[in-house]
Order: sequence, then C-alpha cells, then structure tokens
Amino acid sequence: MANTDRAFGMIPVRHLNGSPYNGPLRMYLFEASNAVYLGDPVELTGTAGAAGITVNGINCEGMPTADVAEAGDTLILGVVVAFLPLQTDQTVLHKLANSTRRIGLVVDQPDVVYEIQEDSDGAATAAVDVGENADFIYAAGNATTGISGVELDSSTHVTTTANLRILGLVRRPDNAIGNQAKWEVYINEHAFRTTTGV
Repeated sequence: MANTDRAFGMIPVRHLNGSPYNGPLRMYLFEASNAVYLGDPVELTGTAGAAGITVNGINCEGMPTADVAEAGDTLILGVVVAFLPLQTDQTVLHKLANSTRRIGLVVDQPDVVYEIQEDSDGAATAAVDVGENADFIYAAGNATTGISGVELDSSTHVTTTANLRILGLVRRPDNAIGNQAKWEVYINEHAFRTTTGV
C-alpha cells in the first residue's frame, strides 16, 4: 500500500531518552510579516518584545521573538505547535503574512524527536540513510487548516552537518520505506546546542 502524501510539518512524539513527549511549551512573540504555520520549524530573531507591547492582554516586554526558519538556517529553535487565539478572529490558527503580532507556543527542548514526512523529490530516503543528516524543505502551509507544508528533503541526506538527524522510520502499519514515508528525526542544528549567541 502506498504511503499517504500529506505534509504536516514536524510533530513532537517523544524525547531522545525514550520518555513520551508530555507537552512542555514556551511562549514566543512572532512580530515579523512572514506567515508561520503549525508544525513549522522556527528560529530566534535575536531580539525581544519592546516595552509596552501586549498581545491578548499579555505583557510581551522581554519575551523572546521568533520567526519561521528556512531551509539552510543553522540555529533552529524548535517547532511551533499553536498560537494563542486572536481576539478579533479566532478562526485564524496560524500567523498570517501581516504585521499582526501573535504569541506562538513552541516546542524548544533540544532533545525532542519529531515525526516528519519526506518529499521524495528525486529519490526516496532509504534504510541506509538512517543516522545521516538532512535538511528540511520549506513549503507554505494550508491557509484553511493552518498546518505546515514542511517536509524532509530526501535529496539532501549527508554525513556532514544539516538541519535534522534521521533516527528511523515511523513504525506504523500505514507507513513503509518509499515515497512520502514518515521518519523520526531530531533537530541537529538546535539553537540551544551551541555556545554561540543569536
């Protein structure tokens, strides 16, 4: 049976030590005009909310700011899994490409393992690629559901540095090695794994 082709970004599933992911999240301020979807990898912008900034009544002074990460970025903060609701329109689940500030809830622990679908562009990821690194490839998400379009870039697996470490195939009856396979990965180039500041 062929794998379902349904990009969803990155979904946290467990920690590297085998314990289940139990949902710790941290609030970050998203100020930039870029669209950010649920499941998108994000990065620190190197600044924080200014004095007097509030979102939904929450004081954002000093709150670290984040923005969507792009393929090739080397200091990935984590993955955004939700945004606090907009008081003006609670149907918008993601951050639109506008200047409206949103508070995003980000999985920023560096030891979290994620599930991601590969893009199978060129060739599918193979069993011998497990343990190698690969970049993610960015695609805009779904504006209706707010879900990310990010996938594992199957043509970038290398033994040198890249965004993600391939840990293994997601073990489910509906998933097999081949086109659009789902893989477990962790963020190899994590912002909290380096001594260099942003």
